[in-house]
Amino acid sequence: MLRAAVLACLLCCGLAATLRGPRPRGSGRIVGGSPADISDYPWQLSLEYSGSHVCGASVISSTWAMTAAHCLYYYEATAITARAGTSTRGSGGTLHPVSTGFTHESYDNVYKDYDIALLQVSTAFTFGTNVQPVDLPPAGSDPEKGTPVVATGWGMEKHNGELSTQLQQVESFIISREVCDSVYDFWPVNERMICAGDHGIVCDGDSGGALVSGTTQLGIVSWGLVFCQVTPAVFTNVGNLRSWISENAGV
Repeated sequence: MLRAAVLACLLCCGLAATLRGPRPRGSGRIVGGSPADISDYPWQLSLEYSGSHVCGASVISSTWAMTAAHCLYYYEATAITARAGTSTRGSGGTLHPVSTGFTHESYDNVYKDYDIALLQVSTAFTFGTNVQPVDLPPAGSDPEKGTPVVATGWGMEKHNGELSTQLQQVESFIISREVCDSVYDFWPVNERMICAGDHGIVCDGDSGGALVSGTTQLGIVSWGLVFCQVTPAVFTNVGNLRSWISENAGV
C-alpha cells in the first residue's frame, strides 16, 4: 500500500485519467521538447480511441505495430485505430483499424514489468517518406550508459498539462540501471527496463511511443513519477524482449 501511495500515478496513468474524467487538451509538448516532423520519425503512430489520442506506438512491419502493454489495459485492442504518417495529432496521415492485439503474458500492471504489446492492423501500412518501420535491436542487447537517444510523442509538457497538437522530440541519454534503481528505491527497475535522462523527458500521452538511437528502437515509453519533470523516465527494454517480438509478430 505504501508503494502504491508513493507512486499514486505513474507516467502511464494518463490513460486511466482519460477514462475517469476530462483532461485538458491543447498545445503542450513532450517535456523539454521541440517540434518534430514525421518524416524524421516515420515509425511514430498515434493510437486513437473514439477519435482521441490515447497512446503512442511504433511501426515494426507492414502489418504490425508495437506499444506498451498498459496502453491496452483499459481498451479492447480492436477498438483502437492507429494513425500513421502525420505530425499532427488527430488529423492527416492514414488510419489503420487494429484487428488483433495482445500484451506480454507476464505483464504486471502494478510494477509495469513486461510492459509491451503488439498490434496487428487490418489495412497494411504503405511505406513512403512519412511511414517506415523502425529498426529493432538484436535479441538480448542492452544499451550502454551514455548512449544518445531521442523520444517522440504528443504527450504533456508537465503533469496536468495539455497534450501537444504537433509531434515533439527530445534528446537525452541512457543512464545506468543502478542509478535509476536508486532513484526509484521503492519501485523495482529490472533488466526488462531501461532509463533515460537525469530528469523527466516524457509525460502522460507519450506512453507506448519509441525511444530510439538513430533509427533503432531501444525502448518503449513505460512509467515514471507523476511529476514528469523531476526524475528519469523508465522504458521497456526492447532488446531484452526482442525474441518475444519475433516469435509473435515474425519481425
